Formats: sequence, C-alpha cells, structure tokens
Amino acid sequence: MAREQSRNIVKKEGTSEEKSLLIARFMQAKKAQNILILDLRQVASFTDYFVICTGRSDRQVQAIAEHLERELKGLKWKPTAVEGLGVARWVLMDFGDVIVHIFQKQIREFYDLEGLWSDAPRLEFPQDTESMDTEAEEDF
Repeated sequence: MAREQSRNIVKKEGTSEEKSLLIARFMQAKKAQNILILDLRQVASFTDYFVICTGRSDRQVQAIAEHLERELKGLKWKPTAVEGLGVARWVLMDFGDVIVHIFQKQIREFYDLEGLWSDAPRLEFPQDTESMDTEAEEDF
C-alpha cells in the first residue's frame, strides 16, 4: 500500500483502532500470516491494542518490521522502542497506544499471547486467504 494512500486512510490524529487496522494492512502487504488484533482497552492500562502476526523466517520477520517502521515513519508515527530486530525471532514495536508483535511460528506458539490475553476482544480484520492457505499447507 502506497504511503499516499495510507494518509487518506488515517491521519496522524487517527484513533488507536484505525492505527491498528492500518498496521495490520501493512503486515498483510509483506505476507504476514495469522494477523490478529487484540483490543486491550478494557483489560490493560499500558496500551490500547496488540497487533500480532507470524513471519515464516527471520528474514521475513525483519522485512515486516522494517516495512512497518518505514511506512509509519512516513505518517510521522515512530516507535518508542523496537526490540528483537537483530535476532528476528520475536520483534516488538511499541507505538504507545498500539504494540506490535511479529513472531516466528514456534516462538508465537510458545509465548501464546492470544491465550494470555484471551479475555481481550478481537478486532475483526479480513485475512488474506492466500497466505492462510500457504500456512495450512505448511502444517501438513
């Protein structure tokens, strides 16, 4: 998604929900799998949303994180912290109201943030069926 189109979708003052949906779209552009948005507003005080996805390799995890950083920088959104980019098994990007988690599959399963925050509502996000089919094939 081009940066100019992104500006039309959400302005810098956009809501946390709009920001999380935009981040999910940017993840989708880099073929991230199992994108999930958790609404933490009623269950946590430190952030509004988690946006979680899976990358198939350390290189893809890095590419997703670098793409997010580049696209969001164009919207004047800079993370206050980025952790794990060098190893790229789990990258955490803290945008204050939205925290991004980019995992490799085994690490995501081990830490199970979805289970840990199971009482948080999930924000509906249309998944790219092609990337879901690819992951299903990898499981066999």
